[in-house]
Amino acid sequence: MSRRFVLDACVLFPTVMRQMLLGAAEAGFFAPRWSERLLGEWHRAAAKHGDAVEMQAEGEIALVSARFPEARLPPAPGIEARLWLPDPADTHVLAVAVAGSCDGIVTVNAGDFPRNVLAEEGLARVDPDAFLLGFLRADPDRLRPVAERVLAEARRLSGQGWEMRGLMRKARLPRLGKALAG
Repeated sequence: MSRRFVLDACVLFPTVMRQMLLGAAEAGFFAPRWSERLLGEWHRAAAKHGDAVEMQAEGEIALVSARFPEARLPPAPGIEARLWLPDPADTHVLAVAVAGSCDGIVTVNAGDFPRNVLAEEGLARVDPDAFLLGFLRADPDRLRPVAERVLAEARRLSGQGWEMRGLMRKARLPRLGKALAG
């Protein structure tokens, strides 16, 4: 059985980070999980960047929902009521992870998800850069093609000659980029 991880909205909205994570999921490294509310947070974050970005996010949300139909978990208000996090607005993420019997939460917001609080629920807080780097080290032949597809798409969409290391650094995945470029 694949390990299950909730993807926080902060790792869903940056395009390259999302593409790397979902590509790793498609390659069988883990099973992604999210809630309707997390997808809504992604949509609202995109909307702040204008109508075109908002419309693109709507389409991408529909696509990832179709690609990963088992990823969407229902809200867990009963569980949420007993939980605490430094930012109460993030408690729903923890509740979904607990209700979905997940292994952890992939997020860049370390301060909002203290490891000791998550450990009490049997969960890990996972940094996306370390998460993906671990997959690359475990099976480079499976993750490297994901990165190559993401790089090709970034070049196509931007019309720029991105290099792997620079693209991953911009996507807040610097260690992964260094390992892929090396």
